[in-house]
Amino acid sequence: MAVPETTDEQRAEQILDVFDTAFGELLAADPAAFQVKFRKMAASAFAFYRGTACLFYSDLERERTAGRVGGSVEAPYLDDRTGRVWIHGDLHAENFGTYMDSNGRLIFNVNDFDEAYVGPFTWDLKRFAASVALIGYTKALSDEQIGALVRTYAAAYRERIHQLAAGAKHEEVPSFTLDTAEGPLLTALRDARSRTRFSLLDSMTEIRDHERRFSEGGGAIELDAATRYKVLAAFDGYLETLPEESLVRPDSYRVKDVVGRRGVGIGSAGLPSYNILLEGHSDALENDVVIYLKQAQTPAVSRHITDRAVREYFRHEGHRTVISQRALQAHADPWLGWTELDGAGQLVAEVSPYAVDLDWSDLDDPEEIAAVVADLGRATATMHASADEAESGQSLVPFSTERAIDAAIAADEEGFAELLVDFAHAYGARARSDHQIFVDLFRNGRITP
Repeated sequence: MAVPETTDEQRAEQILDVFDTAFGELLAADPAAFQVKFRKMAASAFAFYRGTACLFYSDLERERTAGRVGGSVEAPYLDDRTGRVWIHGDLHAENFGTYMDSNGRLIFNVNDFDEAYVGPFTWDLKRFAASVALIGYTKALSDEQIGALVRTYAAAYRERIHQLAAGAKHEEVPSFTLDTAEGPLLTALRDARSRTRFSLLDSMTEIRDHERRFSEGGGAIELDAATRYKVLAAFDGYLETLPEESLVRPDSYRVKDVVGRRGVGIGSAGLPSYNILLEGHSDALENDVVIYLKQAQTPAVSRHITDRAVREYFRHEGHRTVISQRALQAHADPWLGWTELDGAGQLVAEVSPYAVDLDWSDLDDPEEIAAVVADLGRATATMHASADEAESGQSLVPFSTERAIDAAIAADEEGFAELLVDFAHAYGARARSDHQIFVDLFRNGRITP
């Protein structure tokens, strides 16, 4: 990736312009939440990178229009099919973890699909590769070691895509489960297995008058009658979006309590959200279920995709998030659905006790890091290949993505890994520099509502 030469002040203005487009309305509505978000982003270059997918795609677009990205560099890999597949949209090294699938199986794979959309498959790979460069830098790995890690990721991705394109059976390319995972992935799965629904409920609720209710405090916001009515009406709309197999026991969806919350994470600052306590699959209090309803936002990548068929496919951002997750994640959360509230699309899913993110803090040995990165390459390939499964329920990408990607990479095997290595080094350096510029903008009060 060739980055145009700019002064720090010119780059600062670019960052401010992108932030205004991506965050402007939310920042004006809830500046306090963004103070928290921005302080988290200021902590490290990687935290900044996590919170700035909007800047990443703006840079890709700026490079493309300048003739520096795309064109002859990516031409062997992007065509009418590989340029419009389901992508994660914010694929970085910390967006992997565990989940309980609809078959009751603990799986380690990609998570957090808020930014998912349809676009070039290479954009996911580039975003991940740059995150490897940033993590490698924090662990004092040399440029040669970082390059080797990106090549390991590319090779594992390429091998798994080829296996899937060739029709490999499930036992030949198994999911990462308690039976098949190793190292830190297995550690995360075992941690997830040790957790219980009761512990989650105990942290959020209490028993009052023989019934479970949300506890006061802990970020919970009591709702007035009008807001509660609107949330319950939105919940009724959500039920209509669930697949039939999820509606096995109607009593499961009996609402026991509702509270408001306000997101303050790096990705959810300023967004109103609600937790809803449900009966669950039995009358036992320890089987109650908490789901969340949150406003879905415009994914950063969508601002740079002009395909009209893609833009018109989704009813709203909640619908887009759910359809994307169902396309990218095999046997997705059975509570996953969408609705509308105050005219805005909402994502609805379970607050799962079994969600554990991959922990990079104790990953320092280069060989162990390489083994993990290889597994993440395989997980990425499996995700990209999931969309043509029958249960994905989408018609926007009606072809075998793994076969299309396999054929595209075969056109230039040697250049594939090097494309990602060059990008990782260049954008990793760009993100480290941008982080310092951002910190100066923030501490000097230049990022304000």
